[in-house]
Amino acid sequence: MKREDHDRFSARERQVMDILFRRGRASAEDVLNELPDPPSYSAVRALMATLEGKGMVKHSKEGRRYVYEPAVPEKKAKRTALNRLLETFFDGRPERLVAALLDPEDQRLSKQEIDRIRELIDSGGKGRS
Repeated sequence: MKREDHDRFSARERQVMDILFRRGRASAEDVLNELPDPPSYSAVRALMATLEGKGMVKHSKEGRRYVYEPAVPEKKAKRTALNRLLETFFDGRPERLVAALLDPEDQRLSKQEIDRIRELIDSGGKGRS
């Protein structure tokens, strides 16, 4: 599988990964019950198989059901998604992303959030996330 295929996720695949990261492990039925505007059970199983094919999810069998869990650490998945966002919308330049966040015409950050960004910059990005 090409790296680009691995990095691209549909909105629904991201929702599934969010559920698995939050829960740690879940059956397709568990995931179905937590999805907004849920698709069919078969569609959830197909999503899980797709994510497994991308190397993002692994499964084990418990009785008659498959239980899924993330195959990559959440931090690595977030880094991959952030890199895709940077490449797609900001020419791979983090400073353009920060500038967009701080744009006064579209300011949605609180003073506390801006202060936290300053702390992260001052500490070389080594603060907690």
